[in-house]
Amino acid sequence: QVQLVESGGGLVQAVGSLRLSCAASGRSFSAYAMGWFRRAPGKEREFVAAISWSGGRTSYADSVKGRFTISRDNAKNTVYLQMNSLKPEDTAIFYCAVNYGDGLPIQAYEYDYWGQGTQVTVSS
Repeated sequence: QVQLVESGGGLVQAVGSLRLSCAASGRSFSAYAMGWFRRAPGKEREFVAAISWSGGRTSYADSVKGRFTISRDNAKNTVYLQMNSLKPEDTAIFYCAVNYGDGLPIQAYEYDYWGQGTQVTVSS
């Protein structure tokens, strides 16, 4: 079992920045890949970014590439999502998730555990 708790969401103006954190507890944090997804109002959940267990490989959705950076600190059992140049269309609930493996899955069904989410609202 893995428990995930996201934090760092909030209200920010366009072109501003936020850093989300996802703290994990339970099984060894370094043994799995991590991902961030988001669900905007009225839309399906979508992939945002993923990072391998070692942190050496990352993957991003085209919509956030160049603006968001995913990273992890296995000593702190935490994964981060640094979000810069935020746009109103980034407004969503952001979720972190765990995948038991060393890939970089982008499909939600490939993830095994999920956090409760943190709200990010970007005003224009």
